[in-house]
Amino acid sequence: MSIGNSPSDAASEAPLSIGRALHRARLDAGLTVEEISAATRVRAPIVHAIEQDDFSRCGGDVYARGHIRTLARAVGLDPAPLIDSYDGEHGGKPSPTQVAPVYEAERIRPDPRRPNWTAAMVAAIVIVVGFVGFTMFSGARSGTESVAGNATQPSPSHPATHPPASKTPEPSRSAIAAAPGDKVTVKLTADGGKSWITATANDGHSLFEGLLDQGQSKIFTDDKKISLVLGNAGAVKMFVNGKDLGTAGNDGQLVRTDFTPGNPQAG
Repeated sequence: MSIGNSPSDAASEAPLSIGRALHRARLDAGLTVEEISAATRVRAPIVHAIEQDDFSRCGGDVYARGHIRTLARAVGLDPAPLIDSYDGEHGGKPSPTQVAPVYEAERIRPDPRRPNWTAAMVAAIVIVVGFVGFTMFSGARSGTESVAGNATQPSPSHPATHPPASKTPEPSRSAIAAAPGDKVTVKLTADGGKSWITATANDGHSLFEGLLDQGQSKIFTDDKKISLVLGNAGAVKMFVNGKDLGTAGNDGQLVRTDFTPGNPQAG
């Protein structure tokens, strides 16, 4: 007679749920929920809920996948199997969505049509020249009539006047310079190499997470705050609320920083 596995053995071999796997990996790494929240910018209540396999507080499937990926990397797990498990439990993998519409409102707007100052100046000069010519002709005619009639009335002089030249407006506008003052707008450009970045909104939602190749740029905006994590900070140039802050740090350096509306310095 063969002896089968006991129920406890079968339970120990069952695969862990997503939340249980993240919970166990966090404990194995010796990290608290608060430490994970600070490192990933995922709020502590959401971390607790995910570790209990409650994804209702994530705000939707897209954000749930993003939180799972972020938490898994923070505790040293491969996020791909966990996300596949989530897709299997919640209706399959969604169609890819574009991040670009989030920032569509901040794209460069065309300058309003400027007045044609050259044409205006030419028209003003023509008017002045015509006025001066008419004045001189009238003065000469008046002088001729005075001589013919033995009159000694002097002809009035009419000094030519030129309207002051108008200044041509010089400032140019861009998506950063024209950023609204009641929002925070951040532009990142990989100018000196590649950099891995994450950008998180004030409510904890992930705006972007991935590799920024050399020459690429990303623009982020939020009403209250944008939190950034930048790998290889020396390769990234930052433009915040219309101000050029230069490189984010040194080559190979990991930088974490926040920005708020009207404040180009780290929050």
